[in-house]
Amino acid sequence: MTPNINTWKDAWGASPGPQNKKDYQILFLKGFCMGSADIIPGVSGGTIAFITGIYSHWLAAIASINLVFVKKLISFDWKGALAEIHVRFLLALLLGIGIAILSTARLMHYLITTHPVLTWSLFFGLILASILVVGKEIENWKGSSLVFVGVGAVSAYVVVGLIPVTTPESWWFILFSGIIAICAMVLPGLSGSFILLILGKYEFITGAIKNPFQLDNIVIIVLFGCGCVIGIIGFSRILKYFLAHYRNATMGILTGFMIGAMRKVWPWKEVLETKVIRGKVHVLQEQNILPPQFDSQLIFAIALIMIGFAFVLFLEKMSQSARTSS
Repeated sequence: MTPNINTWKDAWGASPGPQNKKDYQILFLKGFCMGSADIIPGVSGGTIAFITGIYSHWLAAIASINLVFVKKLISFDWKGALAEIHVRFLLALLLGIGIAILSTARLMHYLITTHPVLTWSLFFGLILASILVVGKEIENWKGSSLVFVGVGAVSAYVVVGLIPVTTPESWWFILFSGIIAICAMVLPGLSGSFILLILGKYEFITGAIKNPFQLDNIVIIVLFGCGCVIGIIGFSRILKYFLAHYRNATMGILTGFMIGAMRKVWPWKEVLETKVIRGKVHVLQEQNILPPQFDSQLIFAIALIMIGFAFVLFLEKMSQSARTSS
């Protein structure tokens, strides 16, 4: 039976989420920032969710998509299905994420390729301040907390130092890439885009996103999207459980992830090994170096680090004010 308008309105109002136009606009902007971050190797949308104060709600909203929702959806019980999930929150946030990914993929690729030092400088400042924001959630910085921070830092440091590989373009590997990449996107400090680089699928996926109306690219996007849905629904439940039962340890590991990920976003690098794959030069190995000289670019880079750092602290302060006033 097809539901009438009142049924849709009842279901729409049954789940927690934005209550007015301003709430929708703010949540959309947060989603846009998350999507923009997710397209960048080394920067995590989960970090943006955390510093803007929606991380817990983000996990809870994803976890609300359960078997009951699927059964009701299949049986065309629209009202019951929508009542199961945080539909208003997810709609506003995912719309922002989706538009950001589709609209900024080309821009981010251009900036990283054309102005790598300046672009990574801004990201460096963003993540540096994010470490402080996430680290404040650790209740005790002694004993086991330091161990968890260390474990997270070492793990991320090793992961971001892995050499990207060439991998199959089969349907199952595209699906698998979506499952793995989305798990990293949920975690503050680990970039799903960089995981795609390691899997050898970053340019493959972003290339499809940049030209989404070609038939082959539609198939790639759908397969990757299905993998993302499978991965995020499963992993969000695991992470939500650990945050609920082992919050201090989990926050320690997440903070460590962000510290270790700084290896990837350090602006000044020296390329050690490259390989040409299908006519494109891919960096296989690089090392961080000190700025080669004191010039106008270095001054501009330092300024961008400070701007990124200040921007995150400003976002966090605004989020705190919004939570206090509500």
